Amino acid sequence: MANVFAIHSVGDSLVTFLRNAFPEELRASISPDFKLISSGQLSTAEASFDDAITLMLYRVTVSEHLRNARPPAQPDATPPLALDLHYLLTAWSQNSQTEQVLLAWAASMLHRHAILDASSLTPEAQWETEEVIHIVPSELSTEDMMRIWDALAPSYRVSLSYTARVVRLD
Repeated sequence: MANVFAIHSVGDSLVTFLRNAFPEELRASISPDFKLISSGQLSTAEASFDDAITLMLYRVTVSEHLRNARPPAQPDATPPLALDLHYLLTAWSQNSQTEQVLLAWAASMLHRHAILDASSLTPEAQWETEEVIHIVPSELSTEDMMRIWDALAPSYRVSLSYTARVVRLD
């Protein structure tokens, strides 16, 4: 179980992973920035990023599968708070090829490396050694995606939705 820095740690770790994994052969033609952003950073119509991949936490939910789980050895103990983190991964570029290559590359990396263990998570959350976070694609309806982008100031950008589960807070 982690501490209150766990939510930020997951997003920061994902962005660091993507930044470090970006291949040299693509770097020759694309020099992207990788950023963990807040919705406040997208609060103005001028918000834009040149050749970038951004990750924004847009929703946090209590895990429906672990909501009432109790430790078997201590039935009266308060269970940890189990959360699912919902992220929007967005590619930014003025060039359609760059935007689409960045999005395809990021999706491929998260597909191939869908588990973050304690060694790949930033340490400020004090993760236990057996902690693992699963990164799974999640389907957003067109209406839900449009509602998210309507709430933000910049125009719609092609995005992918991912869920990080399960983040357990002590």
